[in-house]
Amino acid sequence: MFWLSLDAFLTRIRRWREPLSLLLDAAVVALAWQATYLFRLGFERWLSARPGYDAGVLLALVLLYVTVLWSLRVPKGMWRFSGFGEVKRLLLACVIAGTLGASVIQMMELRAVPRSVLALHPLFCAIGLAMVRLGYRMLYEHMRGRISGSAQETRRALVMGAGDAGRLLVAGVQHQGWVVVGLLDDDAAKRGMRVGGIPVLGRLDDVQALAERHGITHVVVAMPGAELSQRRRALDLAGRTGLQVLTVPSSAELLQGSKPEQLREIEPEDLLGREPVQLDEAGISDALSGKVVLISGAGGSIGSELCRQVARFGPSRIVLYELSEFALYGIEQELSQRFPLIALTRLVGDVKDLAHLRQTFARQRPQIVFHAAAYKHVPLMEQDNAWAALRNNTLGTYHAALAAAEAGAERFVLISTDKAVNPTNVMGATKRAAELVISQLARQGHKTRFMAVRFGNVLGSSGSVIPKFKEQIAAGGPVTVTHPDITRYFMTIPEAARLVVQAAALGESGQVYVLDMGEPVKIVDLARDMIRLSGHSLDEIRIVFSGLRPGEKLYEELLADSDTTLPTAIKRLSVARLDDAEAANKVLGWLDALMQGPALEDDAVRAALRQLVPEFSSAKH
Repeated sequence: MFWLSLDAFLTRIRRWREPLSLLLDAAVVALAWQATYLFRLGFERWLSARPGYDAGVLLALVLLYVTVLWSLRVPKGMWRFSGFGEVKRLLLACVIAGTLGASVIQMMELRAVPRSVLALHPLFCAIGLAMVRLGYRMLYEHMRGRISGSAQETRRALVMGAGDAGRLLVAGVQHQGWVVVGLLDDDAAKRGMRVGGIPVLGRLDDVQALAERHGITHVVVAMPGAELSQRRRALDLAGRTGLQVLTVPSSAELLQGSKPEQLREIEPEDLLGREPVQLDEAGISDALSGKVVLISGAGGSIGSELCRQVARFGPSRIVLYELSEFALYGIEQELSQRFPLIALTRLVGDVKDLAHLRQTFARQRPQIVFHAAAYKHVPLMEQDNAWAALRNNTLGTYHAALAAAEAGAERFVLISTDKAVNPTNVMGATKRAAELVISQLARQGHKTRFMAVRFGNVLGSSGSVIPKFKEQIAAGGPVTVTHPDITRYFMTIPEAARLVVQAAALGESGQVYVLDMGEPVKIVDLARDMIRLSGHSLDEIRIVFSGLRPGEKLYEELLADSDTTLPTAIKRLSVARLDDAEAANKVLGWLDALMQGPALEDDAVRAALRQLVPEFSSAKH
């Protein structure tokens, strides 16, 4: 197509835009000199009446105009954006150059050059220079309209990946304000081919050079089916361009109905995600299908994802137990729309209210219970809220587990945390105490199987660092990181919820399951990646280190030093063998004694927690 070829030609020469602009301006100045003579002397005399030194005068004038244009930074202007401001700058340059040139010619007494030519030449130059720029703008906008259906400036993209996703992307976005300049692929057989009429320009490693050459505004990574290492490499290469990086929906998103042309920004899941875990779908279905499932904290980030994952396996009813009215309404509305055939019971309730829990369990008779209700924000619980954390996280777990046992539930699953290992904060210590509650109830011979699942930070969950980084980048920075060496384990919300559901299907009573969180991630590296992939540089958005917060430690652990693990049939799920019999035997008496007394101050809560969890100490830096 002619217009695509023209666009490709213009983008190829864009790297030499400034020298080409000066060269064309010099040609316009020379042509304006000829036009001025023609206008002043007519066809009969415009050549014959010139002095012999006219060529030297013209050369000097051209050099003078070029120098003035360069000094006023006129060549740096983008011709396709030319407007009245550019015309004013051109007029100023022509007046300065014309005045200087005429003055020098008169001082040198080169009287054979007509004064009228000297007076009119700057005007002819200004008209010629403006017409060239405005003509280019008209051509450019017409070309844009023929290519994309809109005369507005479009987004110019390089697509990394020339497979099926790239082909569908090209077909879907070409008339949505995008111009796909080319595709990149490491498959040598695709080099030089055309996909949907768009050429495969080179390898993935060529992205930076090609982006500069073709005036690219966005890089799109279209490799949903590639191995994780390949996707990470592509994202890293794209991030080095300094341009905004987008991607197509992942394989999971495509299965859920997303379309390849629905571009989205890079999410932390794209940077940190792992290969999809293979679950025992049949075992999970047997455990959940046709059952009544109760989820406490159902409106939270983990609880709501558990609702979505559980709903996939066809329970007869889901009981949504949530303290926040707004959160309960949100998850109820979503489940009603996505899973209209599953019955929902919506209950506003507090896990600290044992009487209401007993009434709820007796009436609803849940067979599977996922206990996700918790206070989890470390600094918030560390100061002025330690008693609230103890009551909600530990007492609330005891109440929910006791009500489940009395109602004859089959399984009770506690959502725990890596911060329960060698805890350095109140939140972690209260969750470790909750694990001990589960361990003790499992020893009492109840029909209910009690188990806990322990994992680290969940990407995008409420209170996590990812949403905070996004807000700070959108606001122009700075991005705050507590310490340059701080690391955390990360897992996506869906992956964590799937493994929790899997643990419920596998679990034996009294076990604590540990999710394989992969390698720990340096938070500062995550911040840098998010800044780069948003199209900003570290000079534009700074990273500021704010210092560790109360109760925070540099490194999280998933297993205590004395623990051992046993593998399960699921690759990323292991069982922790915990030496906790002594602490478990006294946890219920310890908890009952505390709750019989008055509310405790923060230091008293910490002292009480150390009696039960002796490894609880100040943050390890």
